Amino acid sequence: MRAAVITGHGGLDVLQIADLPEPGLPGAGMVRIRVGAVALNRLDIWVREGWPGLKLAMPHVTSSDAAGTVEAIGEGVTNVAPGDRVGINPTLIDPALLLAAGSERELLDSPIMGEHVPGAAAEIINVPARNLIRLPDDITFAQSAAAGLVYITAWHSLIVRGGLQAGEQVLVIGAGGGVNTASIQIAKLAGCTVIVVGSSPQKCEQALSLGADHAIDRSADDAWAKAVYRLTGKRGVDVVVDNVGQATIGDSLRAVRRGGRVLIVGNTSGPLAQIDLRYLFGKHISLIGSSMGTTQDFHRVMGLVFAGSLKPMIGAELPIESIRRGHELLEGGELFGKVVLRF
Repeated sequence: MRAAVITGHGGLDVLQIADLPEPGLPGAGMVRIRVGAVALNRLDIWVREGWPGLKLAMPHVTSSDAAGTVEAIGEGVTNVAPGDRVGINPTLIDPALLLAAGSERELLDSPIMGEHVPGAAAEIINVPARNLIRLPDDITFAQSAAAGLVYITAWHSLIVRGGLQAGEQVLVIGAGGGVNTASIQIAKLAGCTVIVVGSSPQKCEQALSLGADHAIDRSADDAWAKAVYRLTGKRGVDVVVDNVGQATIGDSLRAVRRGGRVLIVGNTSGPLAQIDLRYLFGKHISLIGSSMGTTQDFHRVMGLVFAGSLKPMIGAELPIESIRRGHELLEGGELFGKVVLRF
């Protein structure tokens, strides 16, 4: 079977389309899926490049998000049947650990497909039944794959960890990335005013079309924290969603109000950042980290996607053989929405 793999850590040249053996029949609680579409995330680039302590068996099947058709089910599976079209939750919770912990909130460092374990970018994969959700007829494989990881992340950070309330003002740093487009929509759905910092006039326009109330073009105005202050009557926003990290955390602290929350959901500009601690204690700021979410979060956001309340943004759709081009587009940062690869 075809699979998109990395053969080592490095640049685009380590990405290959390999011919791998198909997995065996699914065991108890497992389901065999013929994959129809895969979506890329920033995580795929980090895994490809590698980091200290990351040890993977090569070739390593890449990508976390996918959707496809059930081909076979293992013993005890009752929530799906052969022929069902399904979306996949990429977080793999060990049932024995869940039984001991009593709550998935204690297990949010569980393996994610494509990161520490083989991913979803293969024609045939075996997945735990508890990770699947049946797709309505009007939801495509591409839409389901594009929603997974980023919508879970945005929902868990804003609603669960951030405690977002109707009427609050939310600042989203970046307009076009998957978590950002999800955050804009979720914040609007929650009844909030949304301000977006975009990298170009085009992305700002797209963010406004997605529901943002205000968009600040940082290519025209570097001092976006001051612009946010002016927009909020020198009060600052209640919540900042920052998945950029190193390059933006200082301005995020400046833009949030006294007693506000800054949600850290990524580090696309680098993991090591310096912050002025005076902002934290002087403004009583809560700095909240968040990554991924629970099965309940997955079902909640996918239900909203199915209802049309949330709309996954797809910036490019390519055949799986164009995996390198997909990574190029993701690294370039010019797209508005997700890169989806089709089998």
